[in-house]
Amino acid sequence: MQGAQTCEGGHAQTEASSYDLLTALRTTRAATSATALDAVPAADIPVTEATNYARPLHRAQARPQLHISGFDPRAAGGRQTLKMELRGMPDACAPQLALQLQSDLIPNGASRQHFVRAVSGEWRPVFVEFSSRGKEHGQYQISIELLSQHTGMAARKWVCTFVILVPRLDATLTEIHRIFLSTHKNVRVMADDASIARVSAQGGDSLDIDVTARNAGIAHLDLNAPAGKVDLGFSTIAWDEDLIEIDMPQAAAVHPHPSQAASLVNAAPEAGAQRQIRMFAMDECVIGRFELVDPEANLLLTHYSADGQDTNGLTRRLSGRHAIIRRSGQGFEIEDVSRYGILLDGVWPGKHKPTALRLGMRIEFSASIKGIVALSVSAIMPHGVILHRVDHGANAECFYLLAPDTHPGYPVKSFAAAPHAAALPLLLHRDGGFWHLDQLTGKETALAPTVSLDKLSRVPRHTRFASDPYPEHWIIRTNANDLYSTVAANAMSTA
Repeated sequence: MQGAQTCEGGHAQTEASSYDLLTALRTTRAATSATALDAVPAADIPVTEATNYARPLHRAQARPQLHISGFDPRAAGGRQTLKMELRGMPDACAPQLALQLQSDLIPNGASRQHFVRAVSGEWRPVFVEFSSRGKEHGQYQISIELLSQHTGMAARKWVCTFVILVPRLDATLTEIHRIFLSTHKNVRVMADDASIARVSAQGGDSLDIDVTARNAGIAHLDLNAPAGKVDLGFSTIAWDEDLIEIDMPQAAAVHPHPSQAASLVNAAPEAGAQRQIRMFAMDECVIGRFELVDPEANLLLTHYSADGQDTNGLTRRLSGRHAIIRRSGQGFEIEDVSRYGILLDGVWPGKHKPTALRLGMRIEFSASIKGIVALSVSAIMPHGVILHRVDHGANAECFYLLAPDTHPGYPVKSFAAAPHAAALPLLLHRDGGFWHLDQLTGKETALAPTVSLDKLSRVPRHTRFASDPYPEHWIIRTNANDLYSTVAANAMSTA
């Protein structure tokens, strides 16, 4: 009690009484929107070392919940709109969540919508409309599934079920639930767990009534106050449903042969086929001059003449870092970073001026000397691009530039591709390595040196997987952070 030094059991109390503690707690709770307090200010509550009655209350860990508001069971036979908001969702979920609803109240029995995360990190609310017109009065169940599916993330699923009451058309508020409070001053009214509170106040100069309706409760307030200012604040008819996760995240898959650069080598290419399909998976793929020792680029280019490959001569007129291809908001783009320039469809785009790639675009290295290397954009896929040589090296190599850890989805949406690129296998990069995707069956096969490629769709016979993009050369990279380092026998004989 206020002013007492000991409690009922004889325990010594602080100078602050229980009344003071409760007053401070209520004041702090009113000042914050959270249900749990971080701390009670020490200035408001004197605390001594001998007591722990005024320990800070720590914020409880948020649980995934679906906040539902806007429902009024008295609106029988009419259209209603439920507002649904996500609260306490974990960070490790997709930026867009699929919401599936099933109920006899919903048109066609089911509905599908999406929660989208805003830039600030909050989830935009979803509105679900239904009508109880022609429905028998009683309780109707609404089942909800929340799906998190995103490339590179484990699939997760949450579920919850709640019940909505559809009363008779002629039901009154009292018949729905009889709760009545007569006229009182300075009262607190709570409607909880689907209960209904009805308050009627008359007369008096001052009315201090706190009305709270939560967990599907309904509060009906009728004021017949004298002339003067009436300050009303109504709570929405709302409740929180706990979301129960039923598909727990699985451990990330491990690729049997992780790599960010590799190749498919055809030992006996047919007419028009490339001997080397070189694959790169990186956010920015640097294209530059071929070097046996410490190359500066990822994709290495050499000049091909009618007599074959020439790693010297005109190849030396390519910059070590000549151009960069990266993913952009509109697809993929190329940027000239060289001293010799590039030509895109015969026009120099300018240095450090990214240009979007388009199907059939011709890329010439360089702008000052013709005929060193000429590439063509032969396919623009959702997750990468394919480049073919259109010079004397056309049968020697082509290039896959893929976005790392990105899946094109299945079924794969149609994409722009030239005929010779459309005949190539569909490759992708995820879980740290390269995969083959069968466009008919959706089967994915991890690519590794020990995997047989004979039965994979669109993969020519006599093809093997090499863990290096240039297995025919001896390339030495001394930087420990480089993506690959290879040794091949014929480079030793060349040296």
